[in-house]
Amino acid sequence: MRIGIVDADLIDKGTRHPNLALMKLSGWNKEVGNEVSLLERYEDIPAYDKVYIGKVFSFTRVPENLHIYHNIQCGGTGFYEDGGDNLPDDIEHHMPDYNLYNDYINKQIGKGIKREHYSDYLDYSIGFMTRGCFRRCSFCVNKKYDHAFRHAHVKEFLDETRPKIYLWDDNVLAYSKWKEVFEELIATGRPFQFRQGMDIRLMTEEKAEFISRVKYHGDFIFAFDHIEDKKQIEKNLRIWKKYCKKTTKLYVLVAYDSQDIRDIVNMMERIKILMKCGCIPYVMRYEAYKSSEFKGLYIQIARWCNQPRFYKKMSFRQFCEANQKYHKNPETICSTLQTLRAFEHDYPDIAAKYFDLRFEDLRML
Repeated sequence: MRIGIVDADLIDKGTRHPNLALMKLSGWNKEVGNEVSLLERYEDIPAYDKVYIGKVFSFTRVPENLHIYHNIQCGGTGFYEDGGDNLPDDIEHHMPDYNLYNDYINKQIGKGIKREHYSDYLDYSIGFMTRGCFRRCSFCVNKKYDHAFRHAHVKEFLDETRPKIYLWDDNVLAYSKWKEVFEELIATGRPFQFRQGMDIRLMTEEKAEFISRVKYHGDFIFAFDHIEDKKQIEKNLRIWKKYCKKTTKLYVLVAYDSQDIRDIVNMMERIKILMKCGCIPYVMRYEAYKSSEFKGLYIQIARWCNQPRFYKKMSFRQFCEANQKYHKNPETICSTLQTLRAFEHDYPDIAAKYFDLRFEDLRML
């Protein structure tokens, strides 16, 4: 059979992450003798016996007329909130086809795009060691399971030619035998990273001491989604920072519960707490921010926080004023500074409380 693979996210706006499910489908089909191709156009679908279309993001655009094709099968969280049906076990636990994207990548590099842009495709073994999470947060797509459990061993997806590993585990620290997972990864001799972040609310002295010593790739990443968790998160970050000297980032979800002034205060208070703990926030804007009267402020706060070289050296006010210095027309006010001034005019007390905070002044740990 001729099998076509469509990565809808890649075709629409491009993505720096390969689609793991599609790579497993490709690997299994090649093993049973089918011919597999990555399609770059939907117009090529009729030429194939079977076409798998996957997308991760709900906002990824796909043709409205997909229903006219009778040889397609769609899957992923972009099509189904819970991801749709699971892959059959023999496919789910098949070695991913790490060569699926090679022709596409080689063409892009030939056009002048740097190889580093495709590092996730070329340098990493990718998989899940555990699946599931007991929290089942309303904003999370991974709500199929109510607990964390062992899903696979690293040998299932380890490519010996690739120098690094990254994992998509939902909540590895919720798994009772978390240490076995880390020990298995350590035994590969490769640096690894949990891309979904880890749950700082589950941090303990034992976990902090052990995990801080592993050969971890990049920054350690956790999450601070709810201001209601601030006491627990501050307490556990103190435990964590006692052992770990590497950069620690926390995802800060904003504009989800609301998009009003309460959410702005909520966001700024979490940023202040992370400053005190010597951590870096990464502001993640829920899609609804676009309809908020504070859309501009959400954008500028994210620009400031999500670039550590600015966040570590400047208050938000200093960041906005620095943008004005580089404004092309010195006789007008840049949008960044305009946003600060407009908010400060309407909410002077909030601006006074948060806009002059500096990471270097606040960090206590």
